[in-house]
Amino acid sequence: MPQTFNVGSRSLFVSVTAWVFILFGLTASVLSVVQGASIASLLPGFNMNVDVKPLQGLTKMLAGHLAWVAAVALALSIGTLVAAAGLLLRLEWARRAFIGAVALAIVANLAGVWLQQELLQALIDHTLSRAPLPREAAGVFGGFAAVARAAAVTLSIGTCLTLAWIIARLNTQTVRQEFA
Repeated sequence: MPQTFNVGSRSLFVSVTAWVFILFGLTASVLSVVQGASIASLLPGFNMNVDVKPLQGLTKMLAGHLAWVAAVALALSIGTLVAAAGLLLRLEWARRAFIGAVALAIVANLAGVWLQQELLQALIDHTLSRAPLPREAAGVFGGFAAVARAAAVTLSIGTCLTLAWIIARLNTQTVRQEFA
């Protein structure tokens, strides 16, 4: 016979996770609306042509469809908010939807690392081609760029590991019993 003494009890982990992601979802939704409005106001005169080295591949496609990217970000933010609210109410569909949203966040975070590196490299190339710097200054600039890249990768990996831990914890037997 399975152990069922946790049925009906509410764990602090699920409650805290739900409230944190409700706050994240609200904040991300507001920021997505602001970002969408900013993009909409810029689009008529917005020009992504960079004369030094144009953006390539997926980066160029994403830059060319910023309004769609903002709309997808808003939809994911609202979806996360709804799933987190359902998680707080201990609804099984919300637990599964929340796990899916967090898995999407992991994928987006890893893709964001790649995009950050691409854009940072384009910025560095653009800056160094326009501003003749002495060797020493270029070395310092390169050092700052390397630190910024390492910090971005470290933060993204830490975030992904934390999100993976949340998924694993939401799949444990004791947490699943809360949703029975």
